[in-house]
Amino acid sequence: MTSVGLVRVVTWNLWGRFGPWPERAAAIRAVLRDARPDVCALQEVWADERQNFAADLAQELEMHWTWLRSSSEIGHAILARWPLRERLELPLPVAAGDVARNALSCVVESPDGGIPVASTQLSSAPWDSATRCAQVRALVAFLAERKREAYPIVLMGDLNAEPDSDEVRLLCGHKTAPARERFVLVDAWRYAAEDAVPWTWDRENPNVAATMEPSSRIDYLLVGPPHEGRRGHVRSIRRIGETPVGGVWPSDHAGLLAELETGSAQQLSRSLAEARG
Repeated sequence: MTSVGLVRVVTWNLWGRFGPWPERAAAIRAVLRDARPDVCALQEVWADERQNFAADLAQELEMHWTWLRSSSEIGHAILARWPLRERLELPLPVAAGDVARNALSCVVESPDGGIPVASTQLSSAPWDSATRCAQVRALVAFLAERKREAYPIVLMGDLNAEPDSDEVRLLCGHKTAPARERFVLVDAWRYAAEDAVPWTWDRENPNVAATMEPSSRIDYLLVGPPHEGRRGHVRSIRRIGETPVGGVWPSDHAGLLAELETGSAQQLSRSLAEARG
C-alpha cells in the first residue's frame, strides 16, 4: 500500500536466472514484499514458454504487469498496483556483436493521474560509450514524443554507465546539452541521504567481486521536472536488495526505491499530519 501523499517506485536488475535460482527467486520476492512498491521497472526478468517470473511476482504482489523480451529468456517488466495503458516498445541501436537492446514503456493509471514509466538496459561493454549515447538519443526522441500526463516521465533501468559518463550526462541534460532541446531528467539519487552508499554494482556482493570490477552506480531512477503541485518530486531514495536474504544475494545488482510526491507540499503535510493522528 502506498504511503499517504507518496507513490513508491522501484527499479531493479534481477540477473536472469543465474546462480542458485530457487533461493534467489525467494529472496527477490522477500525484498519486494518488504519494499511495498506501487510501481516496479525490472530488468533481466526471466521467462520461458511455460513460466514468466514477472507474472509470478505480479500475482504475489497483487499488481498489474507487462513484459517485453530483450534477449533469449530475459526481458523488461513493468508492474503496477493500478492498471497499465499505452504499452509501447522501442528497439535501440546496437553495435556489432551485442545482444538486442530495447525499452518498454506504458502509463500507470494511478488514482492521482497517469504516471508515464519506461524501463531499459543499455549496452554493457565498458568501451562502448558511443553506442550508449546513440541509444540515449533514440530513447529521448521516443520519450519526448509521449503526450503530457499528470506525472512527469519516470525512466528507470540499468544504464551500464556511471553518473559522469557522456551518456548519462546527455540523458539528464543538466551538465551537457540535452539530447532533445528542453528535455531534462533528474537523477533521483541526488536526493539520497548524504551518507548513503551509492553503489548498485557493489563489490560487497560476491557476484560482483568475482568480476574483479570496481563498485559503481550504474542503475538509475530518472524523473522529469515536477508537474503542478510538486507532483513527481523525489521525496526520498534508497537501495534495496543490497544485502543477503537468508544467506543468499537476491541479484548481482542492488535495486532502488524512491518515493515521489503525489500533490502539493501543503496537501502532503496535511495528509501526513492526519496519518500521524
